[in-house]
Amino acid sequence: MTELSYERRGSGPPLVLIHGLGSHRQVWTPILGDLARHHDVIAVDLPGFGASPLWAPAPHAGSVAHLADQVESFLDRLGIATAGIAGSSLGGGIALELGRRGRAAAVTAFAPIGFWSGAGRRWCQSVVTAARIAAGRLDRRLPSIMAAPAGRAAFCSLFYARPRRLDPGDAVAAARALAAAPGFDAARDAFGDLIPWAYERTSHPVTIAWGTRDAVLPFAQSRQARALLPDARHVTLTGCGHLPFADDPAACLAALTPPAG
Repeated sequence: MTELSYERRGSGPPLVLIHGLGSHRQVWTPILGDLARHHDVIAVDLPGFGASPLWAPAPHAGSVAHLADQVESFLDRLGIATAGIAGSSLGGGIALELGRRGRAAAVTAFAPIGFWSGAGRRWCQSVVTAARIAAGRLDRRLPSIMAAPAGRAAFCSLFYARPRRLDPGDAVAAARALAAAPGFDAARDAFGDLIPWAYERTSHPVTIAWGTRDAVLPFAQSRQARALLPDARHVTLTGCGHLPFADDPAACLAALTPPAG
């Protein structure tokens, strides 16, 4: 069992935030404070990412099912039976899996993995791997690169539609988290075991939110999500990239808020 690093703030109904492949819990920073006004928000680092140690050897390590096991054990240790669960990319797939297991009061998945063709999966794996390699090679130069709006635009446009809005320090930290994550390879390689129809219809509310300028999991994949999860609430994040939280915090907050009635 892996002890997970997390940040917890606010009060109210619990809301668990799960980042994506190569990311860390700080990806939620642009909306964390607003969420904490109404929720007991728990932003977690998956095992092998951010400040969480790598998992112990286990079958299917790094898969959505395995990582969901780790988050489920984490919730058990906190004494949380069910919570609102939001996830980004890989975290979106984990959120859907936790919902399938009955651990979610509601699920919000931002561009979740798995609604792809084989070519779409390979594209995702290859471009994020390339970004990881670049971040590692440029480590010493990252502060100067990210200090300039043009540098952030060049380096971060794969993940953000509006990279110039990023805080330079946050951009450096995100790139270094991607380069350093020991859980990256296993989680990336496990994408090949994930098929879209693994997701099941459930009784809890499900929201799928997708940025129209997503370059990692392109917006066209949202059509597959709509077809496979017709009862879900589907939200279009106009002008947003793969990590929309800095691109349009207000739109992301609205996606996390169930519509009245």
